[in-house]
Amino acid sequence: MKSYVIHFIRHGAIDETLSGKYIGATDVPLSEKGKESLRKLERECRYPYAQVVFTSPLKRCTETCKILYPDLSPLSIANLRECNFGEWEGKTAEELKDDPDFEKWLAGDNEVTPPHGESNADFIRRICKMFESIVEGLMKTGTTESVIVTHGGVIMTLLAVYGLPQAKPFEWTMDNGCGYSIRITPMLWQRDKVTEVFNRIPMIEDD
Repeated sequence: MKSYVIHFIRHGAIDETLSGKYIGATDVPLSEKGKESLRKLERECRYPYAQVVFTSPLKRCTETCKILYPDLSPLSIANLRECNFGEWEGKTAEELKDDPDFEKWLAGDNEVTPPHGESNADFIRRICKMFESIVEGLMKTGTTESVIVTHGGVIMTLLAVYGLPQAKPFEWTMDNGCGYSIRITPMLWQRDKVTEVFNRIPMIEDD
């Protein structure tokens, strides 16, 4: 039976994350160091082949696509964007430590919403609905190999919801420019909505 492989890749580094700031909906570009790190990974490692590339519309993701998949025109999907941290955008955990809602949110309370932002529950619903629609589209078109360039929070959450082996979101952490490959078997997907996580990205080239 035909299976479908999706490669999740986290965007390259941005200056704001390196300084510990929460950056979700804020549309910041890759840092120069982030661009160079991606180019180095692309030279020294092997990124997977793809028939189609999906991307978050935010600059740090579209710029990552241009570096890693320059010959493909990515399909931008709004709901692949990171969680909207509202008034917490651009602030560090140190700056927010006295906010009781921030402490609850950090502890995983799905109903806490950052001021003028997006709750964990709304974020999970949004990206899961989007991911299931992508899988449905791949199956309808027979597209067996695709890449999704998006944000760390999106990837970790989707793997925690759909991935086997089962693991918590923080157990699926990855560096910038890295990610995971999943395999979707139609019968298993239609019955249980689960996928097999089978590889890390990028792969080290043999000497």
